[in-house]
Amino acid sequence: MKMIKQPYLYRTGFGVIMLFLLQSCFVAKEYTRPEISETENLYRTDNLPTDSISMAMVSWKDLFSDTYLQQYINEGLQNNLDIRVALQQMAAAEAYLKQGKAGYLPTISANASASRSYLSENGQQGAILRGLGTDHIDQFELSGSLSWEADIWGKIRSNKRATEARYLQSVAAHKAVKTALVANIAATYYQLLALDAQLEITNKTIIARDSSVFTIRALKDAGQVTQVAVDQNIAQYNNARALAVDLETAIFKTENALNLLLGKPGALIRRNELENQTLESDLKLGVPATLLANRPDVIASEYALIQAFEFTNVARSSFYPSLTFTASTGFQSLELDELLNTNSLFANLLGGLAQPIFNRRAIKTQHEVALAEQEQAFLNFKKTLLIAGNEVSNALYDYKAETEKFEFRSNEVSALRNAENNSEELLKNGYATYLDLLTARESALNAELNSIDNKFQQLISIIDLYEALGGGWQ
Repeated sequence: MKMIKQPYLYRTGFGVIMLFLLQSCFVAKEYTRPEISETENLYRTDNLPTDSISMAMVSWKDLFSDTYLQQYINEGLQNNLDIRVALQQMAAAEAYLKQGKAGYLPTISANASASRSYLSENGQQGAILRGLGTDHIDQFELSGSLSWEADIWGKIRSNKRATEARYLQSVAAHKAVKTALVANIAATYYQLLALDAQLEITNKTIIARDSSVFTIRALKDAGQVTQVAVDQNIAQYNNARALAVDLETAIFKTENALNLLLGKPGALIRRNELENQTLESDLKLGVPATLLANRPDVIASEYALIQAFEFTNVARSSFYPSLTFTASTGFQSLELDELLNTNSLFANLLGGLAQPIFNRRAIKTQHEVALAEQEQAFLNFKKTLLIAGNEVSNALYDYKAETEKFEFRSNEVSALRNAENNSEELLKNGYATYLDLLTARESALNAELNSIDNKFQQLISIIDLYEALGGGWQ
């Protein structure tokens, strides 16, 4: 029988290893962004501008010029509890990222042990020991071991990419929290200003209606109106007082809501006036094809898809054999004083292939679950894109509508205030009824309150558009 030459064995082993390395490209696939036909026409308009720079890239410090609001946004970004939770999620993801990067490194461990074994005196080994004048065996060991798995199927690489995607997803999620927080703080602050303006109008109305009661009573004494007119005026006066109480309550609760966003107990909020608020109306939207490229939730959703894709690679690679190299060395001796002697030195080297054959369907189940989770991540990504497109579409339409309404509301207020003044003069001269005056007053008050609300909605529409495009985290 011929002996196989040792160099031939080396060449064969080397060839097997090279074959595994070449096969790796057939296991771990590269991620490519999926084509989603449902998201081609998201915005329901053909009039999108084609600016190269999106308003989403504008810093909130440049968008909001109110110094109080800037102070509150900065405070919220520092102290808001949701922001702090997101930061801890980033820290956890970063720890997994470091672990993923270390996947290529070997596992090294050290061991120090001492043992004493007592054998049966009636056994063969026990009898030998008894002949040597002892009843036990001592053994001392000081050793280290190394184990390393070759990434021949791309499993470690895919796991590393998955941890990178998870970390980047947490970063994007943190940005999404910042975007929502900036928008919420700004919207709540402007709501406070709108309530202040409505309360100011209502207080002026209360003063006017208080004096009007005396006027109507004088007209009643002159026989021009009846007691019904006096009662109606008193009712309108008290209605305005009740409205003022409601507005004061809303202001108190809105202040508490803003303080909650800032991560602190309720307190008085210093603020400016609504009429002094202006936001840049000629803001750029960006190229339609990349309109959502800055939205953190869209970015986070795609990173979740990438992570699921890489975990599918990991699950697929489990069907293939793993190549592992292990080595151990150290000192082993029956006598402690001879432990570090050169004669106590030992070494073990081992290289092996492990191919799973039957493991109660665990690997196949893992692969099927990974595929299902990848499809789920893809559907979530598609849903996120559709929701984002819907929000941008609505925000664009709201901004256009509120801008158009503002002129109409201003004209309405002017006309109704004229009608109120004319009705009062006509009533004094006997050419109108008290009902005409009451109707004109109520309509004028509602129009002024609606005009303030329209101004508030204008500001909110810009904030909504800014948030929908992914602005606020810069």
